[in-house]
Amino acid sequence: MIKENYEQIKNEVGDDVNIIAVTKYHTVEETLKAYEAGVRHFGENRIEGFIEKRKALPEDAEVHFIGTMQSRKVKEVINDLNYLHSLERESVAKKIEQAGQHVVNCFIQVNVSDEDAKHGLQPQEVQDFLMKLKDYKYVKVIGLMTMAPHTEDSSVIEDTFSGLKSLQEKVAETYPDVTELSMGMSNDYPIAVKNGATYIRIGSKIMGS
Repeated sequence: MIKENYEQIKNEVGDDVNIIAVTKYHTVEETLKAYEAGVRHFGENRIEGFIEKRKALPEDAEVHFIGTMQSRKVKEVINDLNYLHSLERESVAKKIEQAGQHVVNCFIQVNVSDEDAKHGLQPQEVQDFLMKLKDYKYVKVIGLMTMAPHTEDSSVIEDTFSGLKSLQEKVAETYPDVTELSMGMSNDYPIAVKNGATYIRIGSKIMGS
């Protein structure tokens, strides 16, 4: 089932979009089934889950941390981490710099929809944050990340994703390496892809519920 799900989404979104299978509610065995099905990008939002899955997965799997990263936890995972999708505080960047042994590809988390319950910088704060990070050796900001509100109203979701795309284009005028967009989950990834997502984070639509 995982293989069919993955291939269906892959056919739908095309080769330019990286599909991250979110394995947070799934076992190591299920995660390895996804690897056998051809998945090479895996997303975890808990440190324990990340460590467990990274140990089990083959070396060529790319592992993404998609949850909120606490400064004190950075050193536990940073040298096994390929991508961090939730950079929003300089304290975390400093810890990566102190503990890092290789460059970590980072997405700055942006609260485009301005929801109180959501993490992330305000759009107008992103350029200043990038300026603070420009001399960091192990922190490479490759893109921006956001999450759309939980709503049935597709126009609200569309506004969120198109807003992140506009922000990325503006930021890239000054920081040309900021080319990627991490946005879209099982319930809204077609809208994200339409608005320029290059990484989508898919849980149940690949792994099952």
